[in-house]
Amino acid sequence: MDYKTLAQETAQEILGYNQDTSGWKVVKTSKKITVSSKASKRFHGNLYRVEGIIPESTTKLSEFLYKPENRVTWDKSLKVYNMVHKIDSDTFICHTITQSFAMGSISPRDFIDLVYFKHCEGNMDIISSNSVDFPAYPPSSNYIRGYNHACGYICSPLKENPAHSKLVMFVQTEMKGKLSPSIIEATMPSNLISFILNAKDGIKAHRIPSGHGSHPNGHSSFLKKK
Repeated sequence: MDYKTLAQETAQEILGYNQDTSGWKVVKTSKKITVSSKASKRFHGNLYRVEGIIPESTTKLSEFLYKPENRVTWDKSLKVYNMVHKIDSDTFICHTITQSFAMGSISPRDFIDLVYFKHCEGNMDIISSNSVDFPAYPPSSNYIRGYNHACGYICSPLKENPAHSKLVMFVQTEMKGKLSPSIIEATMPSNLISFILNAKDGIKAHRIPSGHGSHPNGHSSFLKKK
């Protein structure tokens, strides 16, 4: 499989979602975070759009969200988040295992995702992910293997205050198993708001000292392009 091409196509798809303003329905608003949804074109389920403001620069926010090392320390929805194959400085494959959701009615899932970082004009960053087959990590009997159709974050400077960032997240997760769609629709918006709140807390706790804003894999060039 040409992982790099797929990663680039996924980032382009996320950019398309960000530019698409029609058909979104607000399903939850809390603590200045808005969750909207519309029918996914990828599977029989919803595409969610989550928007919030993060009091951190776009460069630092993007690096924080892209970095696999600290993920489980702040993302309370995950038990495991491991990079299992590095493709290049801005592309890798990760294995994640989620916690159970909805008071245990949604059991843990595992995912194999292709993650990609793309820096765009206007100091905007896209971090995309899409589930892939990866022979070294076949599905196991311990977890139901879920599937993330094109998902991702778009980080950009807030116009009113460029030292802060606008974060827009797109999620369309196929949980697999025998779950009722109504359970997923009832729990997903709250889980997405919790994710943004966890990220805000996490980036505050993991503030990178100034002068150390290099790329997590040692390459800072594409983070510093303007």
